[in-house]
Parts: sequence; C-alpha cells; structure tokens
Amino acid sequence: MAEVIRMPRMSDTMTEGVIVAWHKKVGDKVKSGELLAEVETDKATMELESYNDGTLLYLGVEKGKSVTVDGILAVIGKEGEDFKAALDAAGGSAVTVNKAAAVAEPVKAVEAAPAPATTAAKVSLPAGAKEIRMPLLSDTMTEGKIVAWNKKVGDAVKSDDVLAEVETDKATMDVVGYEEGTLLYIGVEAGKAAKINEIIAIVGKPGTDVAAYVAAEKSGANNATAVVESAPVTAIESAVSAAPAAETVAHTNGRVKASPLAKKLATDKGIDISKVNGSGDGGRITKRDIDSYVPAAAAPASAPAAQSVAPAAAPAVVNGAEGYTDVQLTQMRKTIARRLGESKFSAPHFYLTMEVNMDNAMSSRVAINEVSPVKISFNDMIIKACAMALRKHPDVNSSWMGDFIRQNHHIHIGSAVAMPEGLIVPVIRFADQKSLSQIAADAKELYGKAKDKKLQPNEFSGNTFTISNLGMMDIEEFTAIINPPDSAILAVGRIKEVVVKKGDGFGVTNVMKLTLSCDHRSVDGAVGASFLQTLKKFLENPVTMLV
Repeated sequence: MAEVIRMPRMSDTMTEGVIVAWHKKVGDKVKSGELLAEVETDKATMELESYNDGTLLYLGVEKGKSVTVDGILAVIGKEGEDFKAALDAAGGSAVTVNKAAAVAEPVKAVEAAPAPATTAAKVSLPAGAKEIRMPLLSDTMTEGKIVAWNKKVGDAVKSDDVLAEVETDKATMDVVGYEEGTLLYIGVEAGKAAKINEIIAIVGKPGTDVAAYVAAEKSGANNATAVVESAPVTAIESAVSAAPAAETVAHTNGRVKASPLAKKLATDKGIDISKVNGSGDGGRITKRDIDSYVPAAAAPASAPAAQSVAPAAAPAVVNGAEGYTDVQLTQMRKTIARRLGESKFSAPHFYLTMEVNMDNAMSSRVAINEVSPVKISFNDMIIKACAMALRKHPDVNSSWMGDFIRQNHHIHIGSAVAMPEGLIVPVIRFADQKSLSQIAADAKELYGKAKDKKLQPNEFSGNTFTISNLGMMDIEEFTAIINPPDSAILAVGRIKEVVVKKGDGFGVTNVMKLTLSCDHRSVDGAVGASFLQTLKKFLENPVTMLV
C-alpha cells in the first residue's frame, strides 16, 4: 500500500519547511534510510530520510516551495500503484493530485478535476506571476510593517534586488525578490502592516493583469478550494554591510550576492557572509562556499558597547500651552506589550533578592583584562556565572510549555538591550561552554547588531534564561518580568559601596543586588534560592569560573 510522506516538525517553533532540494525524482527506487530531500526550517537546513522501501510515485512540493508542518510531501509505494486513493485518504484533493501529476509528467496533458460549486468565483494567478507574501520571521511575529518600498509598480526587478524594508517585532529586515520580472502589484502601502502570509507584492511579465486575482484574494474567493501556483518562499534577511574593497566577494548595489540557503547556513554557523568568496555565477556565494569557509584570524575586539541607547530629544515646550505627542506603536513595542502582558498576568511571579560581595570580582576583572584579547565587562562575568549555575540547577533552565515543563539541556542566555523602540534580547548560545573572552566577543557583536537592527532571527530567539542589567544606569535594585517561555529572569543592579564592620573597625565593601523573578509553575522558592546561592559563590570567587 502506498505511504504518504508528510512534513515533519523539526523544531519546537517550526510551522513550515522549504524544500531546498529533492534527491529523488518520480519513478526512482527508494530504500529506507535514503536521503529524500533537504528541508530548510526556521532553525537550520536538515535532511529528510525515507522510512519506507518502494518507488517514489508522487512529489507534492516543488523545489524552492514551502509546505506547512504535516503537509503532504510525497507518496512512496509499489511501481505503477494508484496513489490517488492514498492522497484522498490523507486529505489531498483531486485538484492537488492533478497539479502534482503535471509536475511529475510535464509532457502529458492533465484533465481538470470536477470543480466544486464554489470555484466559479476563483481566479488563478496568471502564468509566470509570483506572489510575495509576508513570511513568519520569528516565533513571536504576527505581522510586519512595510517601512519603505524600494521599487514601484512597473519597475523592473532583478534577482537579489531589495524590494522593501519590513519592520518586525525584533528588527528591520529587507525583502528580497529572487525573481526576474516587473513589479505588477503592491498590496501594502509604506507605513502599513501586513499579517503573516498576506500578499504584499506580485512580480511577473510586463503587462500581466493581476487585478482579477487580487480581487479574488481580497474577497476570500480563493481561500476555500483554489489551487494556485505558490510563490517561492521570499527570503528575508538583515541588511548586510558592504565588505572592504580588498574582498573579492560579488556585490549588487552594496548587497552580497548569495543563495538563500547559503545565507541561512552562514547565519546558523555565525559566519559573516560578506567575508566569503563566492564560486558561483558572477561570484555568487553558494552552500559549498559556506561549508568550506575558513575564517581569518580575528583581531582583538574592543570593549563591549554600552547596553543602552540615548533617548530622543524632547519636543519644544511652549509656556502656557497644553500639548501632547501621539507615538505610533512599533512592531517591537506591540510585541513587548503583548508577550510581557501575557507573562505578567498569566505566570505567577515571585521574587528573590540577594546581595553579592563584588570585591573579588572587581580585582579579578582587572587581572583578567590584562591578558584577555577582549575587554571583559561585569555583565560578561554575570553571564558566565549564570550559565555555570544553571548547569548545576537544571530546574531553573526550563521552559513552561502549558501542559509540561521542558528542562533544556543546552544553556542559551539572553541579555536584554535597550533600544529606542523597546527591549530586544540577543542570545549568547551555549554560554556554559564558552570562556569569558568568547562571551565578551559574542556579546559585543550581538549588541552592535541589535543597535543597527541587523540581528538575524536565530540571534534573538531560543533563550533558556534571561538577564536584565540596569546597573550601568545607576539602578540599585528592580524586578523584571519573565521573558516567556523562560522560567526565570535575573535583574542586576549597580555595584554600590557600603560600610561594613571589618574586624575591630569598619571598612568599605562593594555590593551588588541580584533579584531573581521565577515562574512558580515550574520553579519553586527553594529551587530559586539554591540557584542564587550558587551564583553568589561563583561571583564572589571568580577563579572558580576558570577551572
């Protein structure tokens, strides 16, 4: 009996996958364990293996197209077997079957399936036209705001042209249309927001009329049963600064020429793609170039940038006149309001505060910075200490998942950065496995990207614990709201000189207050207190973090 292959969920945040490449074609023999396809998820590019022996009878998704989790990818069965019954049983329509058959056997004419009564109002996308829809760029994104269009209707569009800038809840990113043609339609004006998967533009041959299709989409006539050629997944990526003139990397209008897969892999591996030499057509960077890239020795990094941004100048005040300014919500601010509101009023917070003697930390930092290639900040030391304490207290390194608690085996620490639009949380990944200098270098790079709005989605997601440090702003003590789905967040205050009794007299000691906010659903008071005690020991005796 024919077996239907569906898109598996390859990460906890995955909603769809893009077929990067098929390694088998219709009619090929397939064995269990053989590689069927490469799938690009929201986290990485992964291999999809077959768990069945047989013949590949059907491919439901073309290379470069996306399919939702649990969507039909392929059918494997006996050679010559009728796979339509298996598709029907799995929820695939006759129309879908015919479309796939046309892909598998382009020479043969395909008869259209009987149309439902509702198809009279449906309109197909004209041949050669490609939709560009608003994609899901982070696990918290619900819509994206068009900041600016770089093309207007009627303009010619080349591969790698930046069509528009989109403001998400995390960063401002570029929409790149990987199609040659003419911009036929703009669905969302600059300054307006588009929901996830909403059509924002259509590219195709000059003179193609898409008005009827757009009207059908807006009326909902196409939603129920219409089958249209889906557009390639629009690649959205942070703007990349131009490489130095000495680099032999191909650029187009200041942008790096690279395949979507290469850009994704570079992001996942932490590679600055502007430093990679391309071996493809016109110097285009490919997957092979990323896999074989060996970075040059990095120059010593300078001191980490401050984690705050100067506030905007206040408007002029006229004596005796009332006035106000209405500030439009950014996507970031909307998301902060929604997520932290949900966290505060749904998660039962409780707070634990502890004083830490920072005398040894201050003297150790001076000694460490004499030999470190990167200047170590107190925040870097706190990140390292938290990572090591979390390793000893896995209950705190957990996530509340609604009907179960997920204890994370990896330690990814988010460090909140203040932006004019609100807070963003770059993530130091595998912080417990990194030295202080590595943490400092990673933090400096991430803070810089955050302020330039060039963070990639994987650089501000996936945290298992969060630190919010307001000590540099002279805040002595505060409580922070948990960043879901984390189970805890640490609020760090300033280092303060206090007079204490020493021997028969008095002396000055440097003290810092730490406040741990815990979700009582997953972290109990004793667990949180034990974590703080361990953290205190690491910070008060920093040499223990180096062994």
